[in-house]
Amino acid sequence: MPKFAANLSFLFQEVDFLDRFEAARCAGFQAVEYLFPYDLAPPAELAARLDDNGLSQALFNLSPGSWEAGERGITGLPGRQDDFRRSVDNALRYADALGCRQVHVLAAIVPEGADARAYEDTYIGNLAYAADAFGREGIRSLIEPLNTVDNPGYLLSTSGHAQRVIETVGSKNLFLQYDFYHRQIMEGSLAAGFAQHRAIVSHIQVSGVPGRHEPDVGEINYPYLFDMLDAAGYDGWIGCEYRPRGGTLEGLGWAAPYGIGAA
Repeated sequence: MPKFAANLSFLFQEVDFLDRFEAARCAGFQAVEYLFPYDLAPPAELAARLDDNGLSQALFNLSPGSWEAGERGITGLPGRQDDFRRSVDNALRYADALGCRQVHVLAAIVPEGADARAYEDTYIGNLAYAADAFGREGIRSLIEPLNTVDNPGYLLSTSGHAQRVIETVGSKNLFLQYDFYHRQIMEGSLAAGFAQHRAIVSHIQVSGVPGRHEPDVGEINYPYLFDMLDAAGYDGWIGCEYRPRGGTLEGLGWAAPYGIGAA
């Protein structure tokens, strides 16, 4: 049966962030993920929320840089290597406290007219550093293609590009975060894509297309995909990274067959 993690950056917006851990547990989730822990609370406070509710931390992201300035990762930004390494150190501090075994390493936005090759080369070098640093602590480093409709100029936008990057880095500790939402917008062929890249997939995320709402609305047949993942032996977490159309609990009808929903 699929294992779902509540993305607390998207779900349970009805309550303050630190109260979303309890809300997730009451709804039947056994794990959580969220975008960035760094400005939410000290590591010990987040760890206490996990422990109090018997939850696992499935994933979080490396710092994006300045979100307000439009940065969506600094891994590929030439000249920002020192900032990047400090962000890895900070992520390690949080991952250790939270018992988190996976960190998504955001790439970067490539400005129009910039030397894309310089960004790619910087990205490759920094990913090698992160994969090594996280690997020494038993933490997987992940990369995720993001669609260019929502994220214009993002350095990594297809699964094939992600596979080539992983092969170029050459680390055994660099994996693919396979988001059905982004894949559907950019490439489609969700089941075939998963089968093609199965050996490097370490985390999955879901939401409906279009709209990024619950996974029971739109053009993706998620019951089919969940059965496919089971048949393929995928036993990792599936992150619920979607925007509820209304109340979070009211929108969890899709998850009832998997033991998740209002108590």
